[in-house]
Order: sequence, then C-alpha cells, then structure tokens
Amino acid sequence: MRAAAVLIGAPGSGKTTVGTLLAARLGVGFRDTDHDVEAACGMPVPVLVRRHGEAHFRALEREAVRAALDGHDGVLALGGGAVLDPATQRLLAGQRVVHLQVALETALARIGDADDRPLLTGDPETRLRELFRVRGPVYRRLARLTVPADTDSADVTAERLADALAALPA
Repeated sequence: MRAAAVLIGAPGSGKTTVGTLLAARLGVGFRDTDHDVEAACGMPVPVLVRRHGEAHFRALEREAVRAALDGHDGVLALGGGAVLDPATQRLLAGQRVVHLQVALETALARIGDADDRPLLTGDPETRLRELFRVRGPVYRRLARLTVPADTDSADVTAERLADALAALPA
C-alpha cells in the first residue's frame, strides 16, 4: 500500500499540524505514528521514554511505522527520529516522502521548553542542533519532495504541499 504522503522532519516542523490539514484537503485519513505508539503502550511517548528508555520506544515506533505503511493510504506523519532506523528507511522506498523543512530557530520557537519532548529536555537548543546535524541529511536523502514549513501558516503550507503532490508523477 502507498500512502498519499509520508511527512518527515525535525521536531517542531509541523508534521502533525500540516498533516492533518493536508489530509483534509486531499479527502483522506490522517495518522501519526507517535499517536499509534501511545495507543499501543497506553502511555504518552515522554512517559514511555522516561520509564522504558529510547531503545524500547524506537522498537515500538518501528513497528508502528511498518503497520501504518501496510494499512494506511492517507497522510502519515512519522516521529522525527523514525527515519534513523535502516528498516524504516527501506519501508519508505517507493513512498511519497515529504520533508517539512524548518530552520533551527523556527523549530526552537515552536517546541518551547520541550518538556513534552524527552530527547530535547535539559538544553533544547543544543540537543535540537545535534538532531538537525544528524537527521538533516537523512531527511533530505529520503524525501521525494522538500517543502519549506517555517514561513507560511500551516494552512498555506498544506495547500502548497497538496499542489506539489498533485504535480508528482505516480
């Protein structure tokens, strides 16, 4: 099965917000793998990571991505670090992967104190800078389409993205 779009990007890039708007615009469903993980384990991702560690979360996340790509043909938002898993990268081959690209400053402003983002707590700027360094090349390599997501409203970004997706060859 192929999703209408798979959104990837840094924390604070707007994957969930833009994804929800894009799905409505395209008339398809929306799914967020972080929400899938929370539903499967019965607790919010920050609590899961604190109690069981990042490795356990990543294993659940990998399964959530696989299940979503197998059973969802709408818009799918992946957690920011999901793309680091080689198995997930292979699953994304042939999908309409969209990188929502934002500047570090925009992401920082959107995530605030990062209390609900366990990988960024303590020193969000330093940690986010490192995530950008490590994940940025992966996002760019996996994406069929890169869309700037930090200057326009989420609604305008979703509209631009819908137009760009319509122009992509099947």
